[in-house]
Amino acid sequence: PLRFAPPTMNVSLDRIADFLSTVPLFRQLDRPAVRGFAELTREQKFAKGSMILSEGDAGDALFVVRSGEVKVVLVGDDGREVILNVLSVGDHFGELALIDGGPRSAHVVSTQASSLLVLRRTDFRRRVEQNPEVAWGLMVELSRRLRQADETIGSLVLLDVPGRVAKVLLEHASPGEPATLVKPLTHQTIAQMIGASRETVSRAMADFQDRGIIAVQRRLVTITDRETLEARTRPRP
Repeated sequence: PLRFAPPTMNVSLDRIADFLSTVPLFRQLDRPAVRGFAELTREQKFAKGSMILSEGDAGDALFVVRSGEVKVVLVGDDGREVILNVLSVGDHFGELALIDGGPRSAHVVSTQASSLLVLRRTDFRRRVEQNPEVAWGLMVELSRRLRQADETIGSLVLLDVPGRVAKVLLEHASPGEPATLVKPLTHQTIAQMIGASRETVSRAMADFQDRGIIAVQRRLVTITDRETLEARTRPRP
């Protein structure tokens, strides 16, 4: 069961409301409505490497990443890990539980020390009845994630490993050119996201560097030729 320590000062509530107003799910609400949700949230902190949720756990809450980073993963019977998503500040997970209350469909693990805002399903549903705009925002978010899942499935079927690597780089890069990766990703993490070996990912990254498509300094990846990288994400005849 979740244990919460409620905010003790109005300043804390104001800061949480300020933060929630930047999250797409709540962005369309007026200030009183956002503050109403802030009053219902509770904050939980997790050390790096902590198991936040386990697949099969009861789905009774929505989580919003306030600081840090988490990964959503599936683990096979052989222990092999597949990363479904990497979430950072402003991202949220557990939306399906808000609708059907079903068990968690994946593990969620903190990749950095993280602070999460937690909103119980019963509290969320009560507020949604008062603010239908949130329900619409939830549908938009679920539609976006479904489209993203369709694209991921398509890339696994139609693209070779370099094409899949290019797609991950573009998805995690800032707009414009040159662009840097908003979320630094290791070769191992990319490999677990696209169903490939770390060695194959490293070869693809090295090839992109040799061709001047990307530049890498330590863990900072800069996309220097977005057009060529985007072309690599299109299926080859």
